[in-house]
Amino acid sequence: MIISVGDAVSEVLLKNNIFPKVLIVDSVVMRKPIKPLTAKGYETLNLRNAPGTISDEAWGVIDSAIKHHSKAKVTVEGEEDLLALVAILSAPANALVVYGQPSEGMVVVEVAATKKGEIRAIVDAMESRLVSKS
Repeated sequence: MIISVGDAVSEVLLKNNIFPKVLIVDSVVMRKPIKPLTAKGYETLNLRNAPGTISDEAWGVIDSAIKHHSKAKVTVEGEEDLLALVAILSAPANALVVYGQPSEGMVVVEVAATKKGEIRAIVDAMESRLVSKS
C-alpha cells in the first residue's frame, strides 16, 4: 500500500503510473494555490485541518480512506503538511507513506512498529500545541 501526502508528490506518482491507495492533497504547493489534482478512479473524501494542526477529523477520515475498499483522494480544506504523521500511524505494516520535502525531493517512510513508536512519541509531544479539537 502506498499513501501519498502532498499535491506535487501525488501528481508525480500518478504521472509515472504509480497509483497510491490514498492521496492526501490540499491544492497548495510551496504555499501557493494550484489547480486541484485530478485523479480518475479515486473516491473523494473531504476534511478540514487548520494550518499547523492535526484535527480530530483528520484522524477519522484518513483512517477510513486507508481501510476503504477502493482508492481514495482526501481533499483537505486547510493544510495537509502534518498529515503524513497521521498516515504513518494509521497505515498497516509495510505500507509506504510518501511526502514532499520542499526543495529537496520525496521522502518515503516504510511503516513498521518501530516507526509508529517514533511518530507516536512526536505526536504525543506536540499534542497540546498542534492537535485541534474541531
